[in-house]
Amino acid sequence: MNGDTRTKPVLLIADPDWAVVEEVAAVLEREGVAVTGVGDGAQGLLQAGALQPDVVLVAATLPVIDAVEFVRAVRLSRAVPVLLGVGEGHAEQAVAALAAGAAACVARPYRVPELLPFIQAASPEGRKVLAVGPVELDIQAYQVRVDGRAVHLPLREFELLHYLMRNADRTVTREQIMRHVWHAAANTSTNTIAVHVKRLRHRLGDNDDQLIQTVRGVGYRLVTPGISGTTA
Repeated sequence: MNGDTRTKPVLLIADPDWAVVEEVAAVLEREGVAVTGVGDGAQGLLQAGALQPDVVLVAATLPVIDAVEFVRAVRLSRAVPVLLGVGEGHAEQAVAALAAGAAACVARPYRVPELLPFIQAASPEGRKVLAVGPVELDIQAYQVRVDGRAVHLPLREFELLHYLMRNADRTVTREQIMRHVWHAAANTSTNTIAVHVKRLRHRLGDNDDQLIQTVRGVGYRLVTPGISGTTA
């Protein structure tokens, strides 16, 4: 399992459970992702330098060099997004890893639909910054700025904003949001979406709901300033 060309995105997984690595790699390689797996932090740092991966996925339970130190070391040497795989009881490691420069935390055991947006965004074809009005979203670095001010967003809100910005000035339905942001979770309630939209508005300073507009009975629309839309 290794990256053989740069025509496809390269993922490095550092995880002590080799069965987990192999399972994820088998699925991702069918999606066109080149995957290299290692079992500890020391090997991970060596491969991060040798492979120059597009994304690194590291388990919170990483041995030899722990996950937080691993994240810090990788981020000091390269601007590669590092995802931390967390499970129950890993809240402390998650907070420390994010402070050390991790791009986001993802659930472990890993869910490929949750990983793919990060990998695709960091691939050579996907690297770009989206901008709508005062909001800039750096897909590769997983960073958001509003009027030049950095805004930290949890993973789901980042994905929601990314989807709305990709469809700026178009109405997206709640069903589309469920499919593209919650990854086809049909049981996601409209109230869950509304709560995340409310939190996202607050973090962006959209206090009058003019940036992210509600379209009554349909869904939401992120509006470029100067373009009017019907709100509810």
